[in-house]
Amino acid sequence: MSLSPPLFIASIGNPSAAFSNTLHSAGHTVLNHLHTILFTPPFTKSRRHANGPLSAASAGDLALWQSPALMNLSGKPVAQAYRMFVSSLDAPEQRQAARLVVVHDELELPLGKIRVRRGGSARGHNGLKSVSAAMPGVDYTKVGVGIGRVQSRQSLDVAAYVLRKMTPAEQEGMWDVAGRVAEVVREMRSGQG
Repeated sequence: MSLSPPLFIASIGNPSAAFSNTLHSAGHTVLNHLHTILFTPPFTKSRRHANGPLSAASAGDLALWQSPALMNLSGKPVAQAYRMFVSSLDAPEQRQAARLVVVHDELELPLGKIRVRRGGSARGHNGLKSVSAAMPGVDYTKVGVGIGRVQSRQSLDVAAYVLRKMTPAEQEGMWDVAGRVAEVVREMRSGQG
């Protein structure tokens, strides 16, 4: 029987209350809900994990972590926090099997949908480009949280759209998204994902 792989689940988005519950920070919103669904401890700031909020299961084989950096600069903190998580695992087999999962907003998906991809390109997502640049050769899983797309392709219109606060209905819908992401996590922990 194989051990379930230790998972470090990182969300990228923009930090601070000013960006809380914006479409661009959908990954953080989903992780807040995921911690409730998976019964992990409350988030606390972790200096050892790049000063990001961390919620780690007592067994140490599952951690939820939110990047404290702006979306486009999230690579270095993700790399630092993931390295710390891996180094804290006891057995060499655990360190070898550890997996990184990055939860992020996905402009090209309808609101509330998710897309799971292992490896592959960043597909133009600046936060994922930053993570990939900081962790060359690391094959990680990307979980895109659909936020929909504004009709205009003008950068100012897109920026205004992704930085707007979610409506109450959109926030409520993030619970469903978190439930689907929890299923992905369970599959990964059972060796199916």
